Amino acid sequence: MTREAINFTDIQPMADEVSDLIKARFGGARRGEHPPLAVMLRRRGGALPRRLRNAAARLAEADRLSAQPKIARQLDLAGLARAHGDLIAYLRPLGEFSRWRGRAISFAASVCFGLLVLGAVIVWLLVQRGHI
Repeated sequence: MTREAINFTDIQPMADEVSDLIKARFGGARRGEHPPLAVMLRRRGGALPRRLRNAAARLAEADRLSAQPKIARQLDLAGLARAHGDLIAYLRPLGEFSRWRGRAISFAASVCFGLLVLGAVIVWLLVQRGHI
C-alpha cells in the first residue's frame, strides 16, 4: 500500500494527497480550496491519532523542505513513504464512506424538497379551482 518515493520530487504529490484526504474526511477547507498539508494539520490535525499526527507532521516538514533541492536530497524517502502509506490507509476508507454518505443525504434532501414544493403547488391549484 505504500507508495515508493524515488526522489524528492515525489514528496509534494504525497503531501497533497494526504491533505486532500484530510479535507474530505474532516473538512476544514472551503469548496475549491486546496491548502497544503501544513495548513490542514493546523486546522484539523487534532482529529488524527497521535502516531499518524506525527507522521503527517514529518511529511509536512518534508514537503516544506522539498522546495530546496540540496536539503531535500538528504530526506529519508523510505520513512516518508511509510508515513504516507499509513496516513492513506487510515484516511482513505473513512473518507470514501463519508463522501458517499454525504452525497446520498444531499440527493435525498433535494428529492424531498422537490416533492414538498410539488405538493404545495398541487394544494394551491386545488384551492384556487375550488376543489378543496
